[in-house]
Formats: sequence, structure tokens, C-alpha cells
Amino acid sequence: MLTDIEIAQNAKMLKITEVAKNLGIGEEDIEPYGHYKAKLSENLFKKTADKPDGKLILVTAINPTPAGEGKTTISVGLAESMAKIGKNAVLALREPSLGPVFGIKGGAAGGGYAQVVPMEDINLHFTGDMHAITAANNLLCALIDNHLQQGNPLRIDQRRILFKRCMDMNDRALRYINVGLGGKVNGVPREDGFNITVASEIMAILCLASDLDDLKKRLEKILVAYDLDGNPVYAKDLKGCGAMTALLKDALKPNLVQTLENTPAIMHGGPFANIAHGCNSVRATKLALKLGDYCITEAGFGADLGAEKFLDIKCRFAGLSPDCVVLVATIRALKYNGGVAKADLQQENVEALKKGIVNLKTHIENMHKYGLPVVVAINRFYTDTDAEIEVIKSFCKEMGVEVSLAEIFAKGGEGGTDLAQKVCDTIDKNEGRTNFKPIYDEKLPVKEKLEIIAKEIYRADGVVYTAQAEKSLKEINALGYSDIPVCVAKTQYSLSDDPTKLGKPENFNITVRDLKLSAGAGFVVALTGDIMTMPGLPKVPAAEKIDCDNDGFITGLF
Repeated sequence: MLTDIEIAQNAKMLKITEVAKNLGIGEEDIEPYGHYKAKLSENLFKKTADKPDGKLILVTAINPTPAGEGKTTISVGLAESMAKIGKNAVLALREPSLGPVFGIKGGAAGGGYAQVVPMEDINLHFTGDMHAITAANNLLCALIDNHLQQGNPLRIDQRRILFKRCMDMNDRALRYINVGLGGKVNGVPREDGFNITVASEIMAILCLASDLDDLKKRLEKILVAYDLDGNPVYAKDLKGCGAMTALLKDALKPNLVQTLENTPAIMHGGPFANIAHGCNSVRATKLALKLGDYCITEAGFGADLGAEKFLDIKCRFAGLSPDCVVLVATIRALKYNGGVAKADLQQENVEALKKGIVNLKTHIENMHKYGLPVVVAINRFYTDTDAEIEVIKSFCKEMGVEVSLAEIFAKGGEGGTDLAQKVCDTIDKNEGRTNFKPIYDEKLPVKEKLEIIAKEIYRADGVVYTAQAEKSLKEINALGYSDIPVCVAKTQYSLSDDPTKLGKPENFNITVRDLKLSAGAGFVVALTGDIMTMPGLPKVPAAEKIDCDNDGFITGLF
């Protein structure tokens, strides 16, 4: 049996100019990065502006096991399957972060016979977007410390600097550090730390910006610190936003690649859903809607995280309205939510499945609260039994939602034609009948918005705030930023803020330990539980299995 990377390396890719041509894009509107990947030009946005939008399909999932449940695989496979039934679909996906690639989850380009290629390029340096974001972020940090060194005319309080450095790697040793040590020539000593690049506010800004002008304006709004009198200091005060924009100008252009079956895919941006807003860029999604009759996009982790943020943040800012939600479920994850240990998930356990299926039920109900139709996609594993599959089919029938057994990992597009047809039929059936709207009004106070998310989506009893969170909220309100959306940083493994509470937890509160203003992105981040903005590597990192021979041939990526 071939590994993911071996399948990808055996793929017969089209030259990227051919992929573009099949979308009606001329060579003048692509900027190739080698033979099989390219940036799409700014001029293409103008050329397609008057074209009607296609249908928007959001792929999300139940709460996963630590191994992930193949949401990207289903997204990629659904696009391939759409082509199989004669539909013109374009994928819009996030770019992978190097942290998970070398950590526990591996890459984010799909799996099996439903992958985006060139897989090695995408999972490693791709077109350099992550590096550009990292450089822009760290330029702002360098300007802050240089300002302190050069006399500090803004009177920045070095104890209240909010903006952290970043790097695109899991490195827990950099969460809390001291900088400026070694004498006066090396700067002003202070406490600092690193976030992973995908948690940087600049990543969120890039993914939500409409164009270069909007990008620069958003960069200027980044709250970097407070001065000695308690007044805010913004990025614009440090006069480096023009330089930051210069670093990001090419990164703002979406990337064009293809699936194993040569279906077009636009990959752009990559914020995590557990610590950021978890969606690819607005620009990528909007362009995909112009280029295809269907745009298939995904939101990170379970629907309580990625989908909620996609619907309450991205759709609100971009004026998007999904036509259908595909909710990915696996039998192993439902058994996991039913209390089965990870080591025992391969064994048939109908009773645990019936117990854990309440997690699927909650996510279906939540998507219906947004006024959206749902199709459940069962991502089939070879260990799934007929009895277990029948439990899910019967359950979905009772819930009144379509369900499809997807064998995309093993069969590619052929394994998802039933899913593709049911998605198209659901969209046609609900044409003009969907009543999408976000779950809350952004003008409500921050606490009321969080209360709605906690009660309606997580099914919590309420929200508890630490003293630090109350202090931060008071400062955010004083700055006039209470009437913007909220972005909850929360564990992906549970509807609650405790990863051990599986299924559908009851009788719990969400505890907000701190609040952070991301004024440039346009939302307030609520930190819950022990969620970290700089992950660590596991005991056996995926990096240990990755290698490269003298010919540059890479092995071990997955």
C-alpha cells in the first residue's frame, strides 16, 4: 500500500498554465513558481469582478480525535467528485503550517487519493507566504525594540508590550523569553515571547484583507503596546506599516495548485481554528466563487471552532452566504466521543458509537441555527463495520439530513460521487430558501456575544471571567472596540474548554482567562482553558520520519 507522499509523487500533474487555462485564466494573469504552482495576479480580480458568484459549500466536522478526521481529504475529494459528475468546482483551502507538518498531525494537503499537489512543496515552503508573514510580524517587533533603544519618544511601557515575535514552527521553549540581554548595545532588557506564525494577527489580517490598501490600513490598527500613561500605541505610530506591506504584497496574492485529478485548487492563508479564526483568505474564497460554479472551502477542526468563526467572522466581514454545509464525521471519532480509548478505536463498538453520536447531533443542530442545510459525510476507514455504518445512516435519517459514505481516501473522486450529487441536490432543493445569518449581532457587548456562543454553540451554562480577563475587557471597552466579533481560542477536542469532556458535555461553564484585542483583524480574541498560541512538539515528532536523499527526493511526509 502506497503512502500519501508516494501517491502524490506518482501523480500526473498538469503544468500550472494548463490548470489556469482550464479555468479561463490567461498566462498574463498567473505568476508561476516553477511548473506546478503559481500566484494569481491582482488584475484577475478586476477581470472577474462582474461575473456571478457560484455556490459556496463549507466543509466542517465533528470534534476530532488527536489524529484528525480527514476534513481536508473530504474537501479535496469532493472537488474531484464534483468534476466526476460534470460540475465545475474550485477548491479554496488553507496553506499548511510547518508546525503540524513536523509535529503530530502531519501536513494539510489531504490524504490518500484526495490530495492537493505538489504535496511536498505545499507542506514545506510553498510560495513563501508563511515566511513573508513571519518577516512582517518580526519587523514590527524589531521596530518596537529599536524604538525603546533609540530613546523611546512614544514612552512605550516595556512591561506592557502586547505584540509578540513569531515563527512557523512548534517550539515551546520560545513561549516566554528575555530579550535585550548582554549590555546596552543589545537593547533594553524585557520579557517577550513567540507565537506560531499562524496565530499572528498579521496572518488574520492577510486572510481578511480585501486588497493592498485594506491590508495596510489593518496593519496600522494593530495594538502593539500601552505607554507609561496607559494610552494605546498602534503599529502606525512606529511608522513601519509601509515596509510591512511591501513584505506582504506578493503574499496577498492567492496561490493556484491542483488536486491529484487536476481539479483546480486555490490555497491561501492558514490561521489555526483553535487559536485563530481557522479559514483561508477572503480573497481566495471570493476568487474561487467567480471562477467556478461551486466553491468548496473548509474551516478548521470541529464546527464549534472553525465553522462558528467562518460564519460569524469571515462571512460577516466578506458578505458571504454559504449554500450548504458538509459535516465530516468518522466512526472512530464518534466512538472516541463515546468514551473509547484511542488504542481501541479499531474495534467494533456499536454502543459507544450510539453514545458518542450526540456530538454529531449537536453540530448538525448548530449549523441549522445558522439557517443552513447540512449533508453528513462519513469519511470511511477500513475498520468501519456495516453495523456501525448503519447506526449513522439511521441516525441521520431521523435527523432529516442527507448522509453519504465517502470512500475518497481510497478511491479519489470516484469514491465521493454520491456525496457530490447529494450536495448538489441539497443546494438545488434549498435554492432561495436558506436563511443564513450569524449567531450574534456584533454590536452587542463582548460578554453578551461570548454568552451566546457559549450557550448556543458549546451548550455551556455560561461564561466565567478571571480577574485578568475582566481587566483586559475594561481596557478593550475603553478603546472603543467592544462592538466587533469575538474569536474564541479553545481546545478542538471538546465542545467545552476541557479536552477531556467528550461527546456533549453538560453542566459546565466556559472560563475566559484573558482577552486580546486584534484591532487590525477586527476581532477580540478570548483565551480559554490552557490553549497555547505557541504549540509544542509531541514525544515522537513527525519530523523524525522525514528525510531527503542526495537527489532531493523527500520521504516520510504525510
